[in-house]
Amino acid sequence: MKSPLLNVSELSLCSPGGILCEPVSLSLNAGERLAILGKNGTGKTTLLHTLCGLQPVTAGAVSFEGLDLRELSGQQTARLCGMLFQHEAEPMPATVYEVVMLGRLPHARQWHWESRQDHDIVQQSLKLLNLSSLATRDIHTLSGGERQRVAIAAVLAQQPRVFMLDEPSNHLDIAFQIQALNLLCERVSQDNTALIMATHDINLAARFCTHVLLLNGKGGYRFGDTASVLDSTTLSDAFECRVDMIVTPERRLFFPA
Repeated sequence: MKSPLLNVSELSLCSPGGILCEPVSLSLNAGERLAILGKNGTGKTTLLHTLCGLQPVTAGAVSFEGLDLRELSGQQTARLCGMLFQHEAEPMPATVYEVVMLGRLPHARQWHWESRQDHDIVQQSLKLLNLSSLATRDIHTLSGGERQRVAIAAVLAQQPRVFMLDEPSNHLDIAFQIQALNLLCERVSQDNTALIMATHDINLAARFCTHVLLLNGKGGYRFGDTASVLDSTTLSDAFECRVDMIVTPERRLFFPA
């Protein structure tokens, strides 16, 4: 039997203040999309950083297609995990094209310049995010939304096995939120990869994700398919406010009452 694309076993989430959550266990197969939901401070970003190797695994285990994360090199991890940060580091002076080309670094061969394939992938990523006309612009001259689209284009160009997105809708207007997440979901389906996104937006999670990990802020969590996890009672408890649900012919919608 083929190993899950991602397997998490009894993983403890810790912060300087102590334990954030009881040990987490879950698996994610190719084609699946996981939303991590919860209030601020529940461990969403900590979990993402641990899964992609930015924070050490202190208890439990994380593996990608049977390979233990702790035994992978930095380049191997970067080929497996494409991380979109909630707060991007202030970039050095560079054009949009150069920033997106950085996404190809995990695939670089030592002492070799970018290949024709690298350039083709970057150009396609720019086109998909409607950034081709901005390719020669300095990254510092862009708006917050434009820079977020550049960051998503760089992760697309990276071609990871698992996309890991921390608040991917940050700075994006509604149209680009839907466009970007549709694009990422299509890529996951086409390439048999997977996606994990930490978000505060329950409706984006309900619309785009097949599974949900809901951190309740009290050390517990609930994991399962989206329909079974997202309901008014569970969400109201996790977010400590009343969350109502409306069912339409197309989807379920959630809103604070």
